[in-house]
Amino acid sequence: MTSERSLADRFLDLHVPGSPLVMPNVWDLGSARIIESLGFAAAATTSSGFAATLGRRDGQVTRNEAINHGSRIAAAVDIPVSADLEDGYGPTPEDAADTVRRAAGQGLAGCSIEDATRDPDRPVHDVGLAVERVAAAAETARGEARIVLTARAENLLYGVGDLDDTIARLQAYATAGADVLFAPGLRTADAVRAVVESVDRPVSVLVHPGLPPIPELAELGIARVSVGGSLAFAALAALVDAATELRDTGTYEWTARAKATRSTITKALDPR
Repeated sequence: MTSERSLADRFLDLHVPGSPLVMPNVWDLGSARIIESLGFAAAATTSSGFAATLGRRDGQVTRNEAINHGSRIAAAVDIPVSADLEDGYGPTPEDAADTVRRAAGQGLAGCSIEDATRDPDRPVHDVGLAVERVAAAAETARGEARIVLTARAENLLYGVGDLDDTIARLQAYATAGADVLFAPGLRTADAVRAVVESVDRPVSVLVHPGLPPIPELAELGIARVSVGGSLAFAALAALVDAATELRDTGTYEWTARAKATRSTITKALDPR
């Protein structure tokens, strides 16, 4: 398991506060190869983007599907890959630990576990249970097959709690052993600064309109920037636009855009 440990160390070393790792989320082998060819140092999977390739919505992918998908992507590129493992595929600490155990040793450098429940009446786990889940996952992640664990506090995405609650959760997740802390839903420089200054682990943010640009995030001490499913849905948006033009006007302006990038894409997809 030496290779997994060195891969995890290599991945974690990329998380430098003030010099953030910009880590695009990829949804299939082709997108992973393209991202690698563009010079990015690491990539992550996206649960929503992968689900879309299966004709499903986010949250409808099984644990085995997600882990196998991440493992195939990791095998297709030479950069570290972190798997989006959603809520750990079960509510208990044992579920979270089992998910990380299955992911470790599969060629993945990292994985993430969120505290969301997908229950509209109780969108995030109570903090006590959430911390137990992270602790169980972190203990497993530091096993013989080392894997970097990112703990996600999802409450801001679901309108649950406030920034103080997010910070309290992230502090508790750090104490429980998480390697990286992720607070999707941060929207202002002040909020980002408050989180970074309150924890002693690398902090990741999720891009969205209105979030400060990456140079400003670097000044605020962010260590990683994630795009979630945005690139996958940007690609699907281009498909919708091109197909709509084809259907409604019978014109082909979109082919010029496709031709302009085809050589770059084809080169990235060459067999290794």
